[in-house]
Amino acid sequence: MDVVDSATRSRMMAGIRSKDTKPEMAVRRYLHARGFRYRLHARDLPGSPDLVLPKYRTAILVHGCFWHRHSGCRFATTPTSNVERWAAKFQANIARDAKKLASLEEAGWRVIVVWECELRQNPTERLQRLTQEITEQNSPSGSQPADNRVPGSRQSGSGCIERPALLCSRS
Repeated sequence: MDVVDSATRSRMMAGIRSKDTKPEMAVRRYLHARGFRYRLHARDLPGSPDLVLPKYRTAILVHGCFWHRHSGCRFATTPTSNVERWAAKFQANIARDAKKLASLEEAGWRVIVVWECELRQNPTERLQRLTQEITEQNSPSGSQPADNRVPGSRQSGSGCIERPALLCSRS
């Protein structure tokens, strides 16, 4: 049972943005202040990534933990009403994210995912790490960087489990 009536819930859900979210704006402001230039929501790329840095052949996806199901994150809760509908919605989101990631990588783009919780809990550290990830050289074909991009999961500084598969880099 929902705690608000359907009209209120509809108004609340309509207010949820897909572009220009607070986490996305924080990333954009930080990168722009440091001289990075990017394209927003490039429709000519698979999935229209939030930010595209053509100079670095890098796409950045800023994911909300709730909608994109950040594994192990306290913000990735599941509503208790209409559970089946929400489960189907979340599974479709995860499948779409994986397809977007694979398509971008196949097209030769390096993909970096920034999670909302990372920006909430330790924004300075995550944004500094982001600039390092952008500027680091692509690893040679077939090898993987020694950082958090190897398969499996690890605990991030934000206290959430990262999904390194979404941070994968291919040259």
